[in-house]
Amino acid sequence: MSIAETEPREEPGGGADRLRRWRLVLGGESDGTGYEPAGRDAAMDRTLAALYGGGGAGVDGRSRSAGLGGSAPQVARWLGDIRTYFPTSVVQVMQRDAIDRLGLSSLLLEPEMLEAVEADVHLVGTLLSLNKAMPETTKETARAVVRKVVRDLEKRLATRTRATLTGALDRSARISRPRHRDIDWDRTIRANLKNYLPEHRTVVPERLIGYGRAAQAVKKDVILCIDQSGSMAASVVHASVFGAVLASMRSIATRLVVFDTSVVDLTDQLDDPVDVLFGTQLGGGTDINRALAYCQSQITRPADTVVVLISDLYEGGIRDEMLKRVAAMKASGVQFVALLALSDEGAPAYDREHAAALAALGAPAFACTPDQFPDVMAAAIEKRPLPVPDKATSR
Repeated sequence: MSIAETEPREEPGGGADRLRRWRLVLGGESDGTGYEPAGRDAAMDRTLAALYGGGGAGVDGRSRSAGLGGSAPQVARWLGDIRTYFPTSVVQVMQRDAIDRLGLSSLLLEPEMLEAVEADVHLVGTLLSLNKAMPETTKETARAVVRKVVRDLEKRLATRTRATLTGALDRSARISRPRHRDIDWDRTIRANLKNYLPEHRTVVPERLIGYGRAAQAVKKDVILCIDQSGSMAASVVHASVFGAVLASMRSIATRLVVFDTSVVDLTDQLDDPVDVLFGTQLGGGTDINRALAYCQSQITRPADTVVVLISDLYEGGIRDEMLKRVAAMKASGVQFVALLALSDEGAPAYDREHAAALAALGAPAFACTPDQFPDVMAAAIEKRPLPVPDKATSR
């Protein structure tokens, strides 16, 4: 968090302003700056000290060593204060720090707390991990918080995803063998100019390029196979949103599968990603082999299927069987994509040995941001090399 983002001054480069910012960064009475905060600065200082130290009471209004107890009202007021004094990006960081450092997760089960927080992907992940313990009085509030985040993600990601994949599907369709009425004659002639016969004043087309049947026929099958272990929370949120976007495209048949040591097919809930998210159970073990076995059983058109495994690759099942399944799918024509994460945070801790083994099979494992995901899917649909980052984590 940058204190520079908290409150602009008329003279941001002045010495007094520098002292003020150092005082807010360092906190406490013996920081050495000689600056004594007052008014709004004093209130900001108290909210920072409640979380990051500097003396006095904690976020819950008590001594830090006293525990949180039934302190939801005090925490809710603190959450309101940080939203007053800091920009949204800083508020979200402070909320995450409060949950991680002070153990506030249990307080998120109370409606007044949820109404006070600034919703983001990380908060959604925390709520999903608490889903089974959530009382009925909190569930509707929690769903409203999750729905807001999902709606914002869809606004950000849906249009570009549909446009990118529609273009990829059209280009992919052109390389198939078209029927006579589907031939794109302009492209076909240009592609075969090297076969022009001057004496006959004609072009011999070795390769026909078609428009593809633009109709509503399904052109590709996509299976999203998502690891729902606790470390994959942000990836689960983004993948659920993308699953709903892909399911809205008639030319793609989308299946969404989540797994830990068991496998759950949530395809019938794809019309509402919030339902998908509340159908997950973050935490638990991991059996990638079992999940891939289920996905493999759902493949009916290997050459037109893309399987996306989103996992940190810590396999609790049978490693050799997992790798054999990946190899078999690729040999049958399936485009296999392995993502260590689908989030803005980059790759989490992951099993490097398994990542290297997948790379040896021609399926490099790498982290992917939500903004990169449409391009990764487009490459898979067109059977082009995947846009693996220069510093691919599987190397």
